Amino acid sequence: MGTMTSTIAAAATGPDWRERLRSAGLRVTQPRLAVLETVRESSHLAADQVCDRVRERIGTVSTQAVYDALNTLTDHQILRRIEPAGSAMLFEINAGDNHHHIVCRQCGAVADVDCAVGTMPCAVPQQTHGFVVEEAEVTYWGLCPDCASDPQRRSVEAT
Repeated sequence: MGTMTSTIAAAATGPDWRERLRSAGLRVTQPRLAVLETVRESSHLAADQVCDRVRERIGTVSTQAVYDALNTLTDHQILRRIEPAGSAMLFEINAGDNHHHIVCRQCGAVADVDCAVGTMPCAVPQQTHGFVVEEAEVTYWGLCPDCASDPQRRSVEAT
């Protein structure tokens, strides 16, 4: 029980998750609070990673409860799901800032990057087919510093 109490205290010192959940019309539950704190502390986690860390945080919780929390929090735009090609879906707090991501082709590391500035030929499509464009998701691909500096990793990628 002490672990659950510390989770509540941790959530109270960070963003006001309780208020955010209530304002979205959601019940405040231990799994939801633990998921939010876990993703706030370590962005770009896959669902199984979130599940493992939530269990470390609050003890016994079903995988389904964590997955349900991830889906509900994403549906209510409290979390944002990103899905880089060839990777598991990853979760981050929805900051509403329309930032983009850079992904390492070799190891899968992901980092946030600010929205591109200057001329952005792909941000607004020439033809919208009647859609109202609300945001653009951009994923930059390359090699992270560790993979780029390791000749063995680069030669494996080239083959």
